[in-house]
Amino acid sequence: MKTLGLFRHAKSDWNDARLRDFDRPLNKRGRLGAALMGLHIRDQGVKWRRVLASPAVRVTQTIELAAEAAGQTPPVNWDRRIYLASSATLMELLREQEGNPAALLMVGHNPGLEDLIFDLVPDDGSSPLLDIVEEKFPTAAFAVLELAIDAWSDIDDGCARLIHLTRPRDLDAGLGPEPV
Repeated sequence: MKTLGLFRHAKSDWNDARLRDFDRPLNKRGRLGAALMGLHIRDQGVKWRRVLASPAVRVTQTIELAAEAAGQTPPVNWDRRIYLASSATLMELLREQEGNPAALLMVGHNPGLEDLIFDLVPDDGSSPLLDIVEEKFPTAAFAVLELAIDAWSDIDDGCARLIHLTRPRDLDAGLGPEPV
């Protein structure tokens, strides 16, 4: 059995049109959401043995703020392949993990993280949390999956159960969707 955490970067700032997508920082709501989710992730009690993350600015800031709020400084393996990766690429990265850690936390982007959940968790009607992900896996959302595998190299479609899902708005209604 393996545990996989998926943490989408917090809300980013679109105000400076000159910035490349990779370089966009967090906005005020994103900074608040990242810190709040850092506390929540810590309180789940999972010992994340490895953190795999995109090096995009909004991801690095999300991790920094979450770790600071949680009072923890996890070692992070930055991997550019996570930036805007497909589910297939993310699954391949997970298969490459050496040392067979019991719990991995991946911090990245959509649609890759959301699609990874859809690929790993069977759509058999047994997961009400999957219904929420189908609506949207919003910024700063955090999911935990239990994988019925002995080694990361065994990861494949349908091997997981979605056991936890929290969005920032679940913890603070003010961090929910902006009114249209």
